[in-house]
Amino acid sequence: MAARILIAYATRKGSTAEVAGAVGKELQSAGHDVVVSDMKTVTSLEGFDGVVLGAPVYMHKVIEMGKFAKRFREELGPKPVAVFAVGMAPVSKKPGEVEGETKILSASITPKNPVSVALFAGKVDPAQFNFLMRRMVEAEKSMVGDFRDWDAIAAWAKDLPEKMGL
Repeated sequence: MAARILIAYATRKGSTAEVAGAVGKELQSAGHDVVVSDMKTVTSLEGFDGVVLGAPVYMHKVIEMGKFAKRFREELGPKPVAVFAVGMAPVSKKPGEVEGETKILSASITPKNPVSVALFAGKVDPAQFNFLMRRMVEAEKSMVGDFRDWDAIAAWAKDLPEKMGL
């Protein structure tokens, strides 16, 4: 039976929106009714059987997700919720970075426990940054490029209905 699923995302430069869209396409191809929307435009969770939240990670903070979870605390209560974040931890060479950011991601919707948590590598395009952000990327010798693994994103999305009990 097809479920109605909301994919609410936050994005700064569009990369997370593209990942949310890919998750939505995967769920639609499995026969579900999917709405993909910027978190800031969501006004109600009524009528949705499950919710997927996605946001980028900047400087070890998941943007907007905590605000969304607080705003819809009551409505999220009975619904299965899956979360994903897009950041550079998956391609980082720093030990413990993935585990640390995964914990931050899970905690961002407390007290709700997500049924599935994913951290995907993102995209760093200095051409989209302002002067200050470009300087930070240079100073930190950050990796630059598109590191998103579309196969991993699709595989995670395919497993969601079962994990969400839908």
